[in-house]
Amino acid sequence: MPPAFELAITVAPEDIDQLGHVNNVTYVRWVQDAAVAHWKAAAAPADQEKFLWIVLRHEIDYMEAARPGDSIMARTWVGTARGLRFERFTEFARTSDGKIVAKARTVWCPIDAQKGRPVAVSDAVRKSFSI
Repeated sequence: MPPAFELAITVAPEDIDQLGHVNNVTYVRWVQDAAVAHWKAAAAPADQEKFLWIVLRHEIDYMEAARPGDSIMARTWVGTARGLRFERFTEFARTSDGKIVAKARTVWCPIDAQKGRPVAVSDAVRKSFSI
């Protein structure tokens, strides 16, 4: 299984909603931030120029409230890849106590960076990012 990628996040004032905790829209942004950072850290420069990724589906389960000033560790990895659908998992853990505050499952599709259309990735990309 390819290793998980981690991204440190600090909850900012603009991440907080009227209930005093991280807004659900912020988690969607964090999923994307972690996925993009993972791709940039692990993909070959030629692949980064050739492929972009779009989200087909987001599922997020919220377990604990994250609050202003919390430090969060986003941990992400790619699961099963079937055809043009790549399943990605992301967990958000509060670093002060290790509690998982949210988990996400997203489905991504590679697109040709020039044409903007879905495209198959090479076997090397598939093997380095999915199980």
